[in-house]
Amino acid sequence: MIADVEILGAWARGWAVSRAVAAPVEEPDGHRLDVGLPGHRVRYLLRSPSTVASRARTVAAPGTWLKTCGPRAAVLAGLTAEWEAGETEYLMTFEGPVPAVAVPPGYAVAVTGSGPAWDVAVSFDGAPAARGRVAVAGGVAVFDKIETEPEHRRRGLGRAVMHQLSAAAGIGSSALLATEAGRGLYASLGWQVVSELVPAHVPEGAA
Repeated sequence: MIADVEILGAWARGWAVSRAVAAPVEEPDGHRLDVGLPGHRVRYLLRSPSTVASRARTVAAPGTWLKTCGPRAAVLAGLTAEWEAGETEYLMTFEGPVPAVAVPPGYAVAVTGSGPAWDVAVSFDGAPAARGRVAVAGGVAVFDKIETEPEHRRRGLGRAVMHQLSAAAGIGSSALLATEAGRGLYASLGWQVVSELVPAHVPEGAA
């Protein structure tokens, strides 16, 4: 089982595998991910709001992201004017296999990958309907990029994707970062919220 103090790092390691970026670097207050993409050069994952103010002042380069565990009000209080806050996300964990769910008639499921990452794609008449990825790092399966096309929602496809990803990974301890919209689906499958996580970034082109 994932210990609370390890969840943020476990998620970061799996996310790095999923996104094919360098492994996270340990920082005194969390972890750093060197993403290297336009608008997303580097990401700092902070364990608590206590260091947001110092980080906000010292790493406010365009394309930098902060994602901080803790109450939203406490995180926002430490940000300076350069930073734009996003919607609150939720760090969640699960123990055991995700319950089996079959796709409705007419849908096809394809699983690709041989580790440490796998992709699941659900299609309907050859067109994409739902997808997701899971990556394993340090004995934890990290779920990523879970999406269902708008015209195929409310048909259980997200649940089916989660089950297929869990089966492919074959790992009992899992973690993910959920949006507000996704949290309900994961909670209905038994996932538990460990912490709120508040994102903020300095846009490219900012002064």
